[in-house]
Amino acid sequence: MQTKSTQPTVSVLEDTSEPQRAEAPCLVIGPRKSWLDLDLRSIYVYRELLYFLVWRDVKVRYKQASIGATWAILQPVLTMLVFTIIFGKFAKMPSDGLPYPIFAYTALLPWNYFAQAISQSGSSVVRNSNLISKVYFPRLIMPIASTLTPLVDFAIAFIILVGMMVWYGITPTWGVLALPLFLLLAMLTAVAVCLFLSALNVQYRDVEHAIPFLVQFWMYASPVVYSVHIVPEKWRALYSLNPMVGVMEGFRWALLGRVHPDFVVMIVSAAAVVLLLFGGLIYFRRMERTFADVI
Repeated sequence: MQTKSTQPTVSVLEDTSEPQRAEAPCLVIGPRKSWLDLDLRSIYVYRELLYFLVWRDVKVRYKQASIGATWAILQPVLTMLVFTIIFGKFAKMPSDGLPYPIFAYTALLPWNYFAQAISQSGSSVVRNSNLISKVYFPRLIMPIASTLTPLVDFAIAFIILVGMMVWYGITPTWGVLALPLFLLLAMLTAVAVCLFLSALNVQYRDVEHAIPFLVQFWMYASPVVYSVHIVPEKWRALYSLNPMVGVMEGFRWALLGRVHPDFVVMIVSAAAVVLLLFGGLIYFRRMERTFADVI
């Protein structure tokens, strides 16, 4: 007789209980407790977003442009030619013993950067309204990104200045080592002004239309076509409250070397930049809590 082998039966019990879900991290965003809480560390935390905003603006600026980066050269060169004819030849404006073309072009470099920065940053918050109303990120990144984008044009136009220095036989002195400091001063000035303008433009949209007039007025109030030494000495300290005065005086001293620098002008302008930047940060931080509602 054959006996059937009996195999053990295995019963599988299904676990009908719900799996435990890991709790998602919760981020609570609250208002700052102090008006001095500027939270500048968040800009470093979101540095990748800052990079991509700058890269986006650069791509948009040169996308489908017929002559590309040549625009960055044409604007200061043509402006320099007009200034040389009108103010150098006809008006006979003093140029501190330097050839007037390079005297004007050296000041036009930081000025064009500053003018482009405030023109773009004035509408930076309104232009990114979709991001503001949907995603959290430090709002300070938007005006800062708009002030970094014109550095590309500045670098391209700077090549022409190097060629002009070779043409006129101008050799920079040791003061050229201070050039990055004056460029940083121009950047901080642009950021400070843009903080005020971008926040004001959210509340009052006609600020964007007033920016071109502000740029034009500010240019003639700065030593672009004339030397700072034509300003009477008793008024020079007051005149130096314009931050761009110290920037242009510093650029001419650092690059051209022959101009006797006025360090009082530079110090007063640097102090004005610090106060303007501090006030801009406080004002922007106070206004940004209403951006999503007003915009």
